[in-house]
Amino acid sequence: MDKAMTVTFRLEGRRALVTGSASGIGLATAERLARSGAHVAMNDLAGPALDAAVARLRADGLKVDPVAGDLSQSATAADVARRAVELLGGLDYLVNNAGAPCTRTPIPPADIDALTDDFWDRILRINLMSAFWMTRALAPQLRAARGAIVNTVSVAALGGGASSGAYATAKAGLAGLTREMARGLAPEVRVNGIAPGYVNSNWECSFGDIHEAARASVPLARVGEPSEYAEVILFLCAGASYMTGEVVPVTGGSRL
Repeated sequence: MDKAMTVTFRLEGRRALVTGSASGIGLATAERLARSGAHVAMNDLAGPALDAAVARLRADGLKVDPVAGDLSQSATAADVARRAVELLGGLDYLVNNAGAPCTRTPIPPADIDALTDDFWDRILRINLMSAFWMTRALAPQLRAARGAIVNTVSVAALGGGASSGAYATAKAGLAGLTREMARGLAPEVRVNGIAPGYVNSNWECSFGDIHEAARASVPLARVGEPSEYAEVILFLCAGASYMTGEVVPVTGGSRL
């Protein structure tokens, strides 16, 4: 459901880093921030997807730049943070959106043997540790700017049912990290998160016909568009001045 922005801010002079921004919610968030006037550093794995995303937004006259790197490695995450700060000249908003299911089909909860040590390691590094590493590296700049952090959690963190038990656990950890970093970085930095439900994006793990599933189980009877999730992230970055430590479910009402 593409639609004109209904939440807008004047963000000229503001600086943002969005991880996992070559597609989906991350790309939509980078675009929303940039269309509001912010200078946005876009992080994802190096490759044609990130290059194409940056080129499209630049063609629209938006101020975006790539800062490629694999955030599942602590040293690389620190390097991405350093390069982003050098590029932007500081930082006002950090959106920790990088994440991956690391499986193309859902792993049933009963299949605990599929959750190998290597699988757990990949899941935790990408979906939880990357957010901590980026937050730790960029905390001084965010404190100086009295900025904000938004973490992309998942509705799975609130009740399971994800691509795997490991993914749901990592996202539950990210919800906990959101609260703890809100305590640790207050009062200078606000830290919040969103917990998306169904998303119309090219997610690695296939859940079958999610549109039919949404029509049957979601009160709003449809799948959420990346732009609709990005709208909430934009608000948590640039507005929401008395919110911190919250994880906001954005699910079309599926948890009613």
